[in-house]
Order: sequence, then structure tokens, then C-alpha cells
Amino acid sequence: MTAPARPSTRTPERSRWAALVVLCSGLLMIILDGTVVTVALPAIQNDLGFSPAGLAWVMNAYLISFGGLLLLAGRLGDLLGRRRVFLAGLALFTLASLLCGLADDQVLLITARFVQGAGGALVSAVSLGMIVDLFTEPAELRRAFAGYSFVGSAGASLGLVLGGVLTQALNWHWIFFVNLPIGLAAALPALRLLPPDGPAAGVSHRSLDAVGALLVTAGLMLTVYTLVGTAQHGWTSARTLGTGALSLALLAGFVARQATAATPLLPLRMFRSRSVSGANLVQALMVAALFSFQVLLAQYLQHVLGYGAAATGLAMLPSALSIAVTSLGFAARLIARHGERRVLVGGLLMLVAGLAWLTRTPLHGHYPADVLPVTLLAAGFGLAITALTALGMSDATPADSGLVSGLFNTTQQIGAALGVAVTSTLAAARTSRLSAAGHSATDALNGGYHLAFAIATGLLLAATAVALTVLRGGGTAGAAAAPAAPEVARPVESPAQAPS
Repeated sequence: MTAPARPSTRTPERSRWAALVVLCSGLLMIILDGTVVTVALPAIQNDLGFSPAGLAWVMNAYLISFGGLLLLAGRLGDLLGRRRVFLAGLALFTLASLLCGLADDQVLLITARFVQGAGGALVSAVSLGMIVDLFTEPAELRRAFAGYSFVGSAGASLGLVLGGVLTQALNWHWIFFVNLPIGLAAALPALRLLPPDGPAAGVSHRSLDAVGALLVTAGLMLTVYTLVGTAQHGWTSARTLGTGALSLALLAGFVARQATAATPLLPLRMFRSRSVSGANLVQALMVAALFSFQVLLAQYLQHVLGYGAAATGLAMLPSALSIAVTSLGFAARLIARHGERRVLVGGLLMLVAGLAWLTRTPLHGHYPADVLPVTLLAAGFGLAITALTALGMSDATPADSGLVSGLFNTTQQIGAALGVAVTSTLAAARTSRLSAAGHSATDALNGGYHLAFAIATGLLLAATAVALTVLRGGGTAGAAAAPAAPEVARPVESPAQAPS
């Protein structure tokens, strides 16, 4: 017996899959931009004369607006229509990319990056909710999640390749110009393929908790601002402690508001679902580990092994290919047979093995023995993120799937900012101690990377522990036990219910 399907959206099958391609194209543009800039930062610094502290704001401005607006953007999708918000985000991101590419001074580039982040938040926050609405059959939805997860995870690795090639072959301006054809290629068919919609059933403009929206947006932006500033100011500085305390106060005020508001922006009942709360916690820990791994491995290749920008990107390419094989070729079938929890744990253990291997990278390492095995074990991310996406969206209803999608993406961004902040600052501190003790500059850097990779391995072990304890059972929480309810999204079957 299979889990009851949600009511059909009556969208023809071919149009549904074409619409998924459009949604994935929008995601690809956002994900590529998140990593393509990393490789080009030295060129941007030389061209525009950024100081080291100022250069960080090329990334920070984007992260602050993106991470801070995701939750609000998801709720706006429920209120105004997800198609409308998606198209607005595409237009805003594409226009901001043009301004970034044309930027010839620091202020314009940082301002345009902030606007880019806002457009990215609008696109990302509603995409998963639209997928849940388009695909009503569990088997189809599993495949859709696998494709979406592949684009998100492999796109990050491809961004490193593209960033290196464009920066070295042309110049850094083209890492932003490349978004223009992608944005147009996604927006034009989106007008035809994405089904028109309005406010979600049971949602009205009075459902927008303006006070809650202000508190959570300010709180999240200030949280990301605090985290990204620790590299420059340290964890115990007055700035970090002051802004950190204020961000916690704003978020505590938001939680209190949600507990008492008649129409809360983020109903706290969502967190009673073990699948939703557990999946978001696992994702925050996993992304914290893997985003820092991606940044620090690129630095190891360039600063220790002496790779150039293009070579660094190409060295990361096997991780994208291995993720593609698992997410597109195996993830959906493994979940149908074994359940999300087992697939998630298996993927996490593969990632633990990969990052643990990096804790012993030698000073004069060789790519085939010291780096390639790790990029192949990155295949575990293709399994883990597909299972997490299904779990994170498992209890979304038509009235709040945009909000749940925004929450899922928010934990991703907070996890990424936290992971880079913690590992980078601790790695830098260890590098400084080793340098003071007489180690060479390269040896000291390598020692700092070892510590960072060990911390990332610990984060993945913590994620595995949460998956084993909080995410009990093999399938989506509640799929077997809850009574059928036509308004509840049940995207994944539990193993006992899956067809043999």
C-alpha cells in the first residue's frame, strides 16, 4: 500500500518536467554565483584596489541579504503566488548581475552584490514549494528532488571550474555576465511553463505577520553579519559580542512573537515534526562542514600545492561528477527501497570518511592519492541532500510550502556562514601559532587546514548522530501513522509502504 498522493495540479507530465528544468535553471544561476566569485576574489582585489577587510564584503554583502531574506521570501510566495515571486527574483538577480559585471568601483560592486542576494533569496525560497505543488505522486517527487538536489550540489563545484576558467581566460567581470543568458533562458520559458497561481489556500494578506517579518529578517541579517565578521574582528571582540547579543535578542523576540501572534509568520507547530526539525538541524551541520571544506580545499590546492585558479576548479570537478552519479542515478531508487533516514546516514558516513582523509594532507601532496579520493567520496552529498530535501519538505501543506521551503534554505545559509566563520578563524589562529613556533609559512598554513578539516569532520559526525536519534524510522515521519488528509503533502513513501 502506498502513501496517499496529494491532489493533482492537473499539469501535463511533459510540462511538469519542463517546469522543473526552469526551476533548476534558476537554482543553477544562484548556486554558480555563490562559488564562482570565490576563485575570482584575488583578481577583483587587484583590479578595484580592495583592502583584505574590504574584499570580504564582496561575499558578505551577498550572504547577509540572501540569508536574511529567505524566510520572508518564502512567506511572500505563499501570500502573493510563488510563480510571481520566482519571476521577480530572477529579474532582480539578473539585473544585479549586470550591474556587478559593469562595476568599476568598490561601492557599486558591493551594493549590486547585496541586491543579488535579495534576488537569490526570492528564487531559492519558493522553488521547493513549487516542486511539491507540481509533483503529486511520491515516485515522481523523489526523482524531482533528486534532480533539484543534483543541480544545487554539483552546481557549487562547477562554479569553481567556471570561475577559474573565466577569470583566467577573460576577466572577473565575466563571472557575473555569464548569469545574463542563464537568467533569460530561465525567465522566458518560466512565463509559459510555470502554472499561474495566487495566494495559497487559506492564506490572505492579513496572514503576513509584519512585526514577525521585521524581527526575523533583522535578526537573521545581523546573525550572518556577526558570523562573517569574526574572521576580521575575532570571536571575543566587542563588535562580535555586541552584534551577536543583539541578533539573539531579535530572534528571541521573533520566537516570542510567533508563540502569541494570531497569524504567525512561522508557526512553531512546524518544529513538532521530527522530520522537519531534524532535517533542518542535520542540514545546518552538514552544510557548515561541507561549505568550509569546499572553501578550504580550494585554498589548500592554491596555497600549499601551488595550483592556479583554473587548475583548482578542474581539480574539484570530480566531486561534481560523483554527486551527479549518486543524486541522479541512485538516490531516488535507494530512498524508495531503504527510506530517507538510511540513505541519509549512508551519505553522511561517506562524507565523514572523505573529510577525515583530509586531516592528514601532506605538505607535498599528490592529487591522485591525497585529493581525488575525497572528491569521489563527495558522492555521499548527492545521497544525503536528496534525502534531507524530502524530509525537510515532508510535512509542508499547500498553505505553507513556500515558508517551509524558505526555512529549509535559511538553515542552509546559516550553516554555511557559521561553518566558514568557525573553521576559518580557528585555522587562522593555528596557522599563527605554528608560524610563531618557527614553522614555514606553507607548513603553518597546512597545519591550520588540518585543524579546520578535523572540525568539519566533527560537524559531520554530529549530523550523523542527529540523523540516528532524531530522525527515527526509515521513511518520512508520519507517513505511515498519520491519517490521510488531502491538504498534507506526503512526498516520500516509507519503506513499508513503497511498492516492491
